[in-house]
Amino acid sequence: MKIKVIGAGSIGNHLAHAARTLGWDVTICDIDDEALDRTCNNIYPTRYGNWDDQIKLYNINKLPNERYDMVFIGTPPDSHLEIAISSIKESPELILIEKPACPPSLSHANELIQLAKENNVQILVGYDHVVATASDLLHNIVISNDMGNIETLDVEFREHWAGIFAAHPWLDGPWDTYLGFWERGGGAASEHSHATNLWQYFARILGAGKIIEVSARLEYVRDKKINYDKLAMITVRCESGLVGRIVQDVVTKPARKWARIQGDKGYIKWECGFESGKDSVEAAFDNGAKFYEIIEKTRPDDFIKELQHIEKVYKKNIKDSPLSINYGLDTMLVIAAAHMSSKYDRTVAIDYNKGYSNEALSLK
Repeated sequence: MKIKVIGAGSIGNHLAHAARTLGWDVTICDIDDEALDRTCNNIYPTRYGNWDDQIKLYNINKLPNERYDMVFIGTPPDSHLEIAISSIKESPELILIEKPACPPSLSHANELIQLAKENNVQILVGYDHVVATASDLLHNIVISNDMGNIETLDVEFREHWAGIFAAHPWLDGPWDTYLGFWERGGGAASEHSHATNLWQYFARILGAGKIIEVSARLEYVRDKKINYDKLAMITVRCESGLVGRIVQDVVTKPARKWARIQGDKGYIKWECGFESGKDSVEAAFDNGAKFYEIIEKTRPDDFIKELQHIEKVYKKNIKDSPLSINYGLDTMLVIAAAHMSSKYDRTVAIDYNKGYSNEALSLK
């Protein structure tokens, strides 16, 4: 398969390496020649041992006029949807947008959904944790055991963003990128929105439905250079009535990436990176059944697993992937609602019948 990766930053390198591991034909393009040079002379060989001469590098303005089976978008969030809309015109079979799908404004979201439908192009969003081995294991435990009534669901992604800047040493700090601006898709609520997306995924497999109410408290850092949320504490309620909690921040170290489902007949705990290179799933039920499994992996493994899932979606024409754009935009509706709730100190209702825009949000 021929893959075009737009964006030669950290995520673009991860996606390119995973695609090459699967034997795909890869082209990376960027508007910045320095970024392309950094990819082949620094990022890629430092991470993966050596540069892969089979990868083609182009300034986006000099890209040959070729058709690609898939387009992967690894640029800042405030450019994602416009690039995806433009990419649809090139007739790929599938477009992968790195998370978050867009900023909380949700600008162009409905336009993208409509164009993708009209042109039969599948759009996915790179929330790779929902297709990770640990999440697959949790799903299997849920469907194979009786947890009784689900009492609580909690997910946390609390991680200092020093790791992000270590992977982008050419950046001087959050003010030097979208990360320092929540309206561009930065800050804790958007950048660590894996937690929100995982909460929604776990709620779906539990049969709890969509999040329809959001109450949130966000702590912002604002000065002349930056405007971002460093902590997002979000309480949500689903269509089924299930209430739960989502916590995301960019200040916790060591990191805590954790989820727990509590039923009245048992629990399941999911943990990412509880030790370096190790995820785990633990469960116990009133009937005596117990589970505990450690999954060993590397950071590149996360993206290889994601692309293996995408290959399956592509070849089998799967329409309801956990990575589907609708789920990614559901996540952004919750993030937008969280910012709105914190601003007005009110609960915010989400009406999915009004599409993917802030018109779907209302104060209660």
